Amino acid sequence: MSAWKELTTLEQWQQVLDHSAEKPAVVLKHSTTCPVSASALDEYEEYLAGKPNGDVDYYLVKVIESRPVSNQIADDLQIKHASPQILYFKNKESIWNSSHWSVTTKHITAVLD
Repeated sequence: MSAWKELTTLEQWQQVLDHSAEKPAVVLKHSTTCPVSASALDEYEEYLAGKPNGDVDYYLVKVIESRPVSNQIADDLQIKHASPQILYFKNKESIWNSSHWSVTTKHITAVLD
């Protein structure tokens, strides 16, 4: 089973962004106080518990606790912030993103697999 790694610092985010030139990545922006976000996290973890794309690195950012990281992701990928929000990117550019109730295992699978 693949698991996500939490990003809590701007330095970690910069490393992930830079590394996306070699390996694509997915970040779930998650609010620990929002029931919609809790559902999105369940969907993300369900995808990862199955047969996730092994050519992708997986991350999570808690938008309240790590607001500077969340804001930097929005700036760097030029995507308006939402929560929950899932972002798939490579070569430091967004490939796909979705938010709120559209963050589902089925949708993630369709895009990544």
